[in-house]
Amino acid sequence: MSTKDYLEKDYYKVLGVPKDAGTAEIKKAYRKLAVEFHPDKNKGDTKAEERFKEISEAYDVLADDKRRKEYDEARTLFGSGGGFRGAGGGQSGTGGFPFDLGDIFGGQQGGAGNTGGLGDIFGGLFGGGRQTGRQQPRRGTDVESEVTLGFADAVDGATVPIRLTSSEPCRHCNGTGAAAGTTPRMCPTCAGSGNVSKPQGGFGFSEPCRDCKGRGLLVDDPCIVCNGSGRAKSSRTMQVRIPAGVQDGQRIRLKGKGAPGERGGPAGDLYVVVHVKAHSVFGRKGDNLTVTVPVTFPEAALGADVTVPTLGGIPVTLKLPAGTGNGRTLRVRGRGAARKDGTRGDLLVTIEVTVPQHLNDKAREALEAFREATVAHDPRADLLDAAKGA
Repeated sequence: MSTKDYLEKDYYKVLGVPKDAGTAEIKKAYRKLAVEFHPDKNKGDTKAEERFKEISEAYDVLADDKRRKEYDEARTLFGSGGGFRGAGGGQSGTGGFPFDLGDIFGGQQGGAGNTGGLGDIFGGLFGGGRQTGRQQPRRGTDVESEVTLGFADAVDGATVPIRLTSSEPCRHCNGTGAAAGTTPRMCPTCAGSGNVSKPQGGFGFSEPCRDCKGRGLLVDDPCIVCNGSGRAKSSRTMQVRIPAGVQDGQRIRLKGKGAPGERGGPAGDLYVVVHVKAHSVFGRKGDNLTVTVPVTFPEAALGADVTVPTLGGIPVTLKLPAGTGNGRTLRVRGRGAARKDGTRGDLLVTIEVTVPQHLNDKAREALEAFREATVAHDPRADLLDAAKGA
C-alpha cells in the first residue's frame, strides 16, 4: 500500500464508527460487518471479498492502540493542510517545509545518503522506514482462519488443529524467483528499494515500484514453479491453543503464526475467529453460565434442597428458600466460565415453577383444600386497583 493510499483511507468510516469510538464499539462493529461480508457467506462475490479485506484491514489498525495512535497522528499531520513542498519544487499553504514527502517515507532513489528525519519516526507505521538500495526484510502477510468449538471447550479452553493456506518463499528457487543457476538483478527504476517517489499535485508520495512490483528485484529467467514471484502457496496444519473463556465471534491474534516473511523478515500474524456451538442445557452471560431448573409448586412455596447440574462436573445441591417465585435467579459461586486470572465466574440458576398437567384424586383434593385455605388472598388485587387509578 502506498503512503498516499494509507493516509487517504478512513478506517473509521470503513467500520462505521466515530473517531472517538472505544475498543468495544470498534470490535462490535467489526464483528457485525465481518459476518455480513465473510467470503464463506458470499461465495463468488468479489465485491464482498474486497469489502471483507477492507474491514479486516481497518480493524487491524484501530483495534491496536499503538497502530491506531500512529494512524491518527499521521492523518492529523498530513491531512491538516500544513503546506509541504512537493516533488515539483512548488509550495502550498503557509509556513511550508522544504522537503518532499517521498523523502519523509524513504521512497526516493539514492536515499541511502539521507538518514534520520520523519522517515525514521514513521518507519514502524509504513513498514520499515527509510528504504535504501539494499534489499530490506519484508514481513509476512497476516492470515485469517475460523474454528468451531463445542460449548464446553470454549469454557475450559482447548487445543485444536487448524489447516492454513498461505504464501511462503518458493522452495524450488529459495525465494529468489529466478530459475536454477541464475540470480535476480537489482531493479534500476527504484534502485532496489521497491519504492518510487511519485509527484501528486503539490506533494510527493512513495509507492511500490511498478516494474518490480515492490520487490526491488527483476528476474530475467523466472522460476518454473513460482513464475518469478519468489512466493508459492503452501498448506500446513498447526495446533492452536484456544484460551479458556473464549466468546462466540471472538477474534484471537496469534503473533508470528501467519505467513513467513521474506529476506529474514518476521512472519505475519494469525487471526482466528471462534464460533461456539450452543449447549442443550447451559447458556452463557459473560463469565457466568446460566441454567434453568424446574421445581414443583410445593418446593417453591415451602422451600427445598434442589439438585442442580454443573458443566462437566458433579451436580450441586442448592437450597431453595421458601416462597421462591417463578423466574427468580440464584447464584452458585465459582461454577461458571474460566477467566484469564485463573478464577471462574458463577452459575446463574433460574427457577421455573412447573404446573402438573394431570392430577390424581388425592392431589386434586389437596389443591382444592389449599385454594379454600387461601381464598382471602387475591394476587391480582393490586394490579386491578392500579389499573383503575390509571
